[in-house]
Formats: sequence, structure tokens, C-alpha cells
Amino acid sequence: MQHQDLKERTKLFALRVVRMFSALPKKTVAQILGKQVLRSGTSIGANFCEAMRSRSNAEFAAKIGDCLKELEETRYWLELIVEAGVMPKKKLSALLDEATQLNAIFTTIAKKARSKL
Repeated sequence: MQHQDLKERTKLFALRVVRMFSALPKKTVAQILGKQVLRSGTSIGANFCEAMRSRSNAEFAAKIGDCLKELEETRYWLELIVEAGVMPKKKLSALLDEATQLNAIFTTIAKKARSKL
């Protein structure tokens, strides 16, 4: 996958997270969990952009690691939203699937980056 494609894919993921947040009920629990996923889900692409401008292989690997951490956190909050009964899994399954796919992509990139250190 080309870096430009991944940049676009992470941006689209962030936009989907924003739309999901907007669709959440206005109840306190939904909004608290939603804000958490909003923060982590939108920072993946930002961290990837920073990685692309890194000055060294070590800095690149660290930023890719940040992307992975944010992806894991995003999955956690999405799972909590489902398990807390805030939103049905059916409505979040595509978002969870994309998070899983992005995780696999970033894991591959991280392994390659670490092998260059």
C-alpha cells in the first residue's frame, strides 16, 4: 500500500469515527465513551502524517508505534460502546473491521521499520 493511500484511508477512518460520534445518543455515558473514541480514532491519521515527516528511522518507528497504540485504544472504546449497550454491534462492525485491517497494515509497517534500526 502506498503511503498516500494509507494517509487517505486513515483520514476516511477518522471521518467515519466523527460521524459515529455524531450519531451517538446524547446520554452522558454515550458522550463520554464517544469522546474517547473520537480522540483516539482521529489521531491515527495525524500520527501517520507525523511519521511521514520523521527525520530518522527511529522517529518513524516510534510514530508508527503511536498509530498502533491509538488503533488499539480506538478498538477498545468501540467495543465498550457495544458492550455497554450504547450502540448495536451491527452499526459498528464496519468500523471495527477497518480498525482491525489498519492494525494489520501498521503492524507490518512497524515490523519493517524496526528491522531497519
